[in-house]
Amino acid sequence: MTLAVYAAAALLEIAGCFAVWAWARGGASALWLGPGVLALLGFAWLLTRSEAAFAGRAYAAYGGVYVAASVLWLWAVEGQRPDRWDLAGGALVLAGAALILGGPRGG
Repeated sequence: MTLAVYAAAALLEIAGCFAVWAWARGGASALWLGPGVLALLGFAWLLTRSEAAFAGRAYAAYGGVYVAASVLWLWAVEGQRPDRWDLAGGALVLAGAALILGGPRGG
């Protein structure tokens, strides 16, 4: 369930940030900011649904999912094929996220 929450949160965060990027750097209408803000609010709410016991751990693990999702966004939305460094970095941060979420915790 946590992976689904993180994937949905990543989609909302990237979409929200992209809306601001499109307005500020891409010349898009300021109307992009409304859906962007809603997406960012949805992202923040979704992170509270994480099964992690502590916010900092949830955010740290989510960071890895966010980076990997950003590489997919680069390809799917922006049409820029990820290079080997993008893919290697995405794999590395996903491994770190798995370690943070799944590592054994002492008493």
